[in-house]
Amino acid sequence: MVPARPPALVIIPMVQHTGAPCEPVVAVGDEVKKGQKVGDTQAFISAPVHSSVSGKVVKIAPCNHPLGRPVKAVYIESDGQDSWHEDVRPSQDWEKAGLDELKKITRNAGIVGMGGATFPTHIKLSPPPGTKIDYVLANGCECEPYLTSDHRAMLERPADMITGLRIIMKTIGAPKGCIGVEDNKPDAVQALKNAAADYSDIEVHALHTKYPQGAGNQLVKVLTGREVPSGALSSAVGCVVQNVGTCIAVADAVCFGKPLIERIVTITGSGINEPKNMLVRVGTPMEEVIEQCGGFKPNIRKIILGGPMMGLAQPTVENFPVIKGTSGILCLTNLDVELYDIRPCIKCAKCVDVCPVSIMPLFISSAVEHGLYDRAESYNAMDCMECGCCAYVCPAKRPLVQWGRMSKADIAAKRAKK
Repeated sequence: MVPARPPALVIIPMVQHTGAPCEPVVAVGDEVKKGQKVGDTQAFISAPVHSSVSGKVVKIAPCNHPLGRPVKAVYIESDGQDSWHEDVRPSQDWEKAGLDELKKITRNAGIVGMGGATFPTHIKLSPPPGTKIDYVLANGCECEPYLTSDHRAMLERPADMITGLRIIMKTIGAPKGCIGVEDNKPDAVQALKNAAADYSDIEVHALHTKYPQGAGNQLVKVLTGREVPSGALSSAVGCVVQNVGTCIAVADAVCFGKPLIERIVTITGSGINEPKNMLVRVGTPMEEVIEQCGGFKPNIRKIILGGPMMGLAQPTVENFPVIKGTSGILCLTNLDVELYDIRPCIKCAKCVDVCPVSIMPLFISSAVEHGLYDRAESYNAMDCMECGCCAYVCPAKRPLVQWGRMSKADIAAKRAKK
């Protein structure tokens, strides 16, 4: 892992999480410090955002966002000093801290799921009343092709990962911790086993390499044998799943007072000159990240934020900042990318055979194609995890994932209106 050069300007979007967007708590002209909160909201499902540099707020304006719509952002010009905010300081011994205090620290640090979903972590640390959590499952599978940021994190910070897992177990009251790592990462498995050797309540499991095993509900099934019901959360079967990067972020926040202002990003693909994993500050413009990897190759064709199966293709990297959920920047050339004509469904059911949640993508996509969103809901479209397996095997090259996302967005909007 290579630390990225500190950026001269950071762009801090107010939306870096699932839930309500933040609002700026600073104004143009304000001097801010590294680690200072620059956006927050009173909404329960949300997470504050912080400056990753010290400097001056020069603009509050929209920026591009991986979800495809502009969002409000705070633009901060670095003073080059990297002066930490006074709130960033080591806390007391976490083993003596109260549960509410640990949840408050996690919330104030703006920690979200680092595996891509970016769900606020403090919500997961507060299961519904009466819910008994038996397991905290740390997800180190990282089964998306190309991506290796979690792998690097497990290799370079295994002790911090174990500490974060123990903090989460204490906060939730779970007696058991399990770490799942696919067996194509034997060095990470060994590093975590060494780090967890003194803790009898933590197990490290080497799992068969299989996509999409990194999905939360799939990991619950593999590690515990429990099956999460349709429409339910993993807490319904006594499990809470956290990404290994999230565990490290929790350790940083609780032990050192450090908010989530940087993450490991995999920059790779045949379209980049120097593929590497970099520790990048949140808000760093992606143009700078690409420049530090030697730039694009001349025949660059597609840029995907995330992996090739579940990532989102982007039209450009201009005015795009790295955010908390940026696990990778995948750069593909014209030799990797081919556009196909969409042909009629031939009802071969290959999409049904490979679907890990046992729904029927062919019927969902057909309903969306004809605007019949209510029918898509009746086929359990909301259970779709958008893994891309169906689109990958479809001989008719139908955009099954895109149609699935459209159906979920329509269903969610209707439910919110009700």
